Amino acid sequence: MLCYNNAEMTDPAPKDPALVRAEDLSVTVAGAPILEHVSLAVARREIVVLIGPNGSGKTTLLRALLGLVPRRGTVVLRPGLRVGYVPQQFTRDHSLPLTVRRLIEVYAPGEKGAAEAALARVGIAALAEKQVATLSGGEMARVLLARAIVHRPDLLLLDEPFAGVDLAGEAALYRLIAELRDEMGSGVLLVSHDLHVVMAQASRVICLNRHICCQGAAGAVIRDPAFVELFGPRVASELALYAHDHDHRHLPTGEVAAPGNGAHAHAHEHGHSHGGGHG
Repeated sequence: MLCYNNAEMTDPAPKDPALVRAEDLSVTVAGAPILEHVSLAVARREIVVLIGPNGSGKTTLLRALLGLVPRRGTVVLRPGLRVGYVPQQFTRDHSLPLTVRRLIEVYAPGEKGAAEAALARVGIAALAEKQVATLSGGEMARVLLARAIVHRPDLLLLDEPFAGVDLAGEAALYRLIAELRDEMGSGVLLVSHDLHVVMAQASRVICLNRHICCQGAAGAVIRDPAFVELFGPRVASELALYAHDHDHRHLPTGEVAAPGNGAHAHAHEHGHSHGGGHG
């Protein structure tokens, strides 16, 4: 499994609900600050969505949590934590004969049936014998997700996992992530540029621009002045309207339907802090 551990990662206190916790995390590359004093935590069954402009440090943050880049600060993992990781880029060697089944089996050696089960769960069992080099963008996205869940991870780190997938396929895949979270009880830390997905799927949103600018429930974050400054008032207004349209249902009279009267809520206003703050 993709379990990333090093000497800087310590075990959390037994009562700490976090699967992973970062405290005062900073990363510098060639003298330039990429992340500054970032603190965050992800708990089981959360979908935490990480947003921010290009170059804000989102990919670096995931790599720092995995111990893949030099960093300052502390990363604390729950003991025995299983991590599934989908990187932003996955380079395919078109000269290498490699089937989808074999790619998944590499990450589950000796576990009979694990690859087949993972492929079936993400809806691509029929692709098992297909060459990886010939896959479409949507097919490859599902293959990488199958690779990430083959060991039923406690924590999924997903770095723009569906870039290049069409809108319909992207929506279906985000619903799949929510289903997998429910089935496995996993925590999810997801980097996304699709802010409408944030409104629909996130338990909590973290807005990053080298440091944490704001965080909380999606509906609260889009009204935060730091969010408006980063993304502009037009985007904030459009997302606020989207949240309004999706967090309740209007009756034919124009009144808002009471809970239990067919109303549904996609954007939740139950902001809660899980560590972190301004960098």
